[in-house]
Amino acid sequence: MSAVTLSQVAREAGVSLATASRVLNGSDRRPAEGIAERVRLAAETLGYVANAQAQALARSTTGLVGLVVHDIADPYFSSIAKGVQRRSRTHRHQLLLAATSGTDQLDAVSAFAAHRTDAIIMAGSRREDIDPRLLAELERYQKNGGRVVTIGQDWLEGAGAVTIDNRSAGAELTATLVEAGRTRFAFLGGPDDLTTAVERRAGFRAAVARAGLTPEAETVQSFDSQGGYESVRDLVARVGLGRLRGLTLVAANDIMALGAIAALRHAGLHVPDDLWVAGFDDIPNLRDFSPGLTTVRFPLEEIGETAADIALSGDRPRVEHVVGEFVRRESA
Repeated sequence: MSAVTLSQVAREAGVSLATASRVLNGSDRRPAEGIAERVRLAAETLGYVANAQAQALARSTTGLVGLVVHDIADPYFSSIAKGVQRRSRTHRHQLLLAATSGTDQLDAVSAFAAHRTDAIIMAGSRREDIDPRLLAELERYQKNGGRVVTIGQDWLEGAGAVTIDNRSAGAELTATLVEAGRTRFAFLGGPDDLTTAVERRAGFRAAVARAGLTPEAETVQSFDSQGGYESVRDLVARVGLGRLRGLTLVAANDIMALGAIAALRHAGLHVPDDLWVAGFDDIPNLRDFSPGLTTVRFPLEEIGETAADIALSGDRPRVEHVVGEFVRRESA
């Protein structure tokens, strides 16, 4: 069966095509309520489905916002997405979501631009070397009237941003652990080309150096639970199981920290009795794990809400800065 057309709705309601379009596509020029009600009734009777592109032309907006995240299964990104979605609804926008591995962000941005979303929010972990094609696509999108907001770092000219002070968070977390009397440290890091991982490692190194200490080991693994698990296996192979006792492991995020604790448990070591572990982000599902994880809390849902406000408020793009809060729990 072919789709019901707007012309059929107009004939059923006894109005012109232009009048039917104004009613169903959301134009500011609206006919009398009696006529509008007749058009809506005809559309419902015939089963007419409005054309989103036609509505966008009539309203000069698609009512869509695109969000690019690294991994929607990661509670860090799902929390940000929850905040973006909640605040987008208050701006009467629907959320389109693209989860990328970090290598296909260009495809996601191109798709959002093709769908003429009103804004694009980039929450995927930024790589040190940004694909010039991605930059060109985002700049072209902005020139055509689209709004862009980046989360984590302020890296696109003319865009809004919610910046996260990862370096200071790494330094504060490590310094607090030093003040607690810890002198032996290892860092479980993410990929060297991910800016978040690089900044947190830099903060860790700075705090250790200020304390006159030297890290006993640093690892580089994937930015997920498996990466934390493999980091511990790497440490066992490099320094031996016995040398892990008394260490403080600072993981580049909470997910890695949880993977590390699992690997330690499988190796016969217990946190915090044998060694301490800490992470970053304070992801919402930490309440389900024992021991409770010491971490740096970032208000992830609020970050998403702020990004949506910057993207959809209609004001000039602005930059908001977010700092972390140290949270001590049983793991350290």
